[in-house]
Amino acid sequence: MMKHLHYCLILVLTIVSQLAYAQNTGTITGKILLVDGQPYAAASVTLIENKKGTLTDEKGIYHFYNVAPGNYHLKVQVLGAPEHIMDVTVAAGQTVTSDYQLPKENVQALQEVNIAANTNKFSKKESRYVARLPLKNLENPQVYNSVSKELMQEQVAIDLGSISKNVPGAGVPMIANQGRVTFRSRGFETEPNARNGVAGAAFSTIDPVNLERIEAIKGPSTTLFGTSISSSYGGLYNRVTKKPYNDFGGEVSFSTGSWNLNRLTVDVNTPVNTDKTALFRLNAATTHQKTFQDLGFTNNLTIAPSFSYQVTDRLSILLDVEFSQEKGTSVVRFNPFTGNTKNVSVANMGFPYNRTFLSNDLTYSTQMMNIFAQANYKISDEWTSQTIISRARSTINGYITALAGRTDSTIRPQVIVGNTNFIATDVQQNFVGDFKIGQFRNRMVVGLDFYNNFNDFDRVSVNAPDINFLNPSTSYRISRFKIDSLASRGGTPRKEKNRDNTYSAYVSDVFNLTDNLLAMASIRVDRYQYLGVYNVNTGQTAGGLGANGISVGPYKQTSISHKMGLVYEVSKDQLSLFGNYMSGFFNRSGQSADGSAFKPEHANQLEFGAKSDLFDHRLSATVSYYDIKVKDILRDDPNETLNGYSIQDGTQLSRGVEVDVTANPFTGFNIVAGYAYNYSKYTNADPSVDGLRPGLSGPDQMINFWMSYRLPEGNLHGFGAGFGGNYGSKSFHTNTQTTKITIPAYTIFDATLFYDNPKYRVSFKVNNLTNEKTWSVRLTPQAPAQFIGSVALKF
Repeated sequence: MMKHLHYCLILVLTIVSQLAYAQNTGTITGKILLVDGQPYAAASVTLIENKKGTLTDEKGIYHFYNVAPGNYHLKVQVLGAPEHIMDVTVAAGQTVTSDYQLPKENVQALQEVNIAANTNKFSKKESRYVARLPLKNLENPQVYNSVSKELMQEQVAIDLGSISKNVPGAGVPMIANQGRVTFRSRGFETEPNARNGVAGAAFSTIDPVNLERIEAIKGPSTTLFGTSISSSYGGLYNRVTKKPYNDFGGEVSFSTGSWNLNRLTVDVNTPVNTDKTALFRLNAATTHQKTFQDLGFTNNLTIAPSFSYQVTDRLSILLDVEFSQEKGTSVVRFNPFTGNTKNVSVANMGFPYNRTFLSNDLTYSTQMMNIFAQANYKISDEWTSQTIISRARSTINGYITALAGRTDSTIRPQVIVGNTNFIATDVQQNFVGDFKIGQFRNRMVVGLDFYNNFNDFDRVSVNAPDINFLNPSTSYRISRFKIDSLASRGGTPRKEKNRDNTYSAYVSDVFNLTDNLLAMASIRVDRYQYLGVYNVNTGQTAGGLGANGISVGPYKQTSISHKMGLVYEVSKDQLSLFGNYMSGFFNRSGQSADGSAFKPEHANQLEFGAKSDLFDHRLSATVSYYDIKVKDILRDDPNETLNGYSIQDGTQLSRGVEVDVTANPFTGFNIVAGYAYNYSKYTNADPSVDGLRPGLSGPDQMINFWMSYRLPEGNLHGFGAGFGGNYGSKSFHTNTQTTKITIPAYTIFDATLFYDNPKYRVSFKVNNLTNEKTWSVRLTPQAPAQFIGSVALKF
């Protein structure tokens, strides 16, 4: 009994002493605001005398508790802005408030702007990655589209293909084996290979659970991003991941729907230390779903932790990891027979829409881990150092399948069995400056980049017996037993390792000629070293295979690319006119008849248009015209057809118009819409395709739209509905002078109902309301009507 009384006495004395201490100390609080009055999250605030620091929360608010009475100095540090010192006086038992709004000329913080709820919540255009500079969208001469997590959430988008519906010109996503997804951009195939602005390729399914937004950066972009992530001359997709914030919160959600969909996601954020300078966030998801076809499934798990630490008021560190593993069956990939002269639509070929022809035991398993580490150090008020290390690894085991047409009525399943590894390392050092020369403002990035790529193949390719897909026999289905038996007897082996290194240096400067007129100039030099192929069976290092399948030895290539642009803001921060001329390149291997070396393939883009951000962010739009010319394309040497040599004189043209609009006509009503027209053709190529639109380039016209209304007040505040759709004109799988295999035009509509309040969210979605049949450019049948229900609990 006495022991318990003793503990109670100690507890009472502790509480009393704490209360007494609190009455003899004070509190400092305040809010850090952006230039437009919006709160700035993650600003560093330091109490100099006590050597204590903290970060502002998502509302821009900071706190210092239990501060002894006296005079103090607060230091506010924001990247790209001069430090600011505030004087405060603390009195016992009192709270002193000290706010600060960033001056107009400092725009680095605008990259974190949060649009207020009563304006267009989908209009979040500002990006620190597109130009690698503190540059607003209206100041950037390059076009890019942004899909925010708010739009993904409203549309119940659970995969990258659903997200890309909001990008003008993206088209029907092409799902390759292992869930790898590609899109169209200005007539070229484009992959989501960038992550937070650096290389982050994944040869597997990429779950969107940790995405803050997707940025579709348009046009050849190797000047700032290099070839490691610039997947095409049409542009690149950058995955911006969720970052930790200075508060505790998160949500847990569960989704279910058609074809046994079961999906669980978790998002938890918490400060790690009492000063809230160390922050941790965990996003995770697991999804299981069968396909709409007779067989097929996927089962995956993604874990994505993120940790940030404000080490000092000048130094911050971010560690961001993506880990996923998946087991599933390959999607149908149909390569029709092209041996006869024909002009036919895939819809009329008789190929079954709902059959896979393969068994559920022909599975692949993938494991992907991407690690991203970044250190930012504020050298001075004008210069910041940014050091980045990115490591991407994808491993594939099992069976990769395709269906190759043998005649107009038969197919031959082709299966790759074995193991494949892709490992890439990117080390990057940037120095970012924002300074004046006289009265002229300069924003500059100077960077060095090292990229190493390593690929490892240990697999064998086999052909299964032909199948009549119009009238298959009762034993047509290809099983794992059949494939293993064929693989044990031979097949075509691939047992090799190959690697390459790229060393790069670049500089980009944005120079304000006046407050409304600015010019951009950028240049990049790349030194590419292809190190050859190590054959595991022979133990020898030799060349890889060139464009025509002949051996090509190790080689080196040097490339120079540029980017120039002009922007004139007709109305400051509301309307700008822009133009750009920029280039891109890719290293190509091959062998010429005279033994001369080939140079990298190049493309140049000329583009101009207008950008707007009007009526307090209620109308944001971009309209542009582009003209892309690709030259130095390798093609078969017409004079050396028997020897397999190449010549480098091929050219290709791609030009078009793009429109991107987000609008909030009145409170609660939002619109996202886009239009893309693309004219592409080979202008100097093999006679079989010369003058024709390239196959796999997608529709020449595409439309996307989404509109939704959410009740802004009343008893049903938070209840809403959305409706949208996508249209694509007829396109080509194969387009030659003798054979044209077309994909029909499509119109797909989606709809959703939702109720969203601060504690929970309930959503119901229907994709493809009208059961439209459509195919990707690789002739993969797309899903019919799909129902998804989702419940999320917030905390």
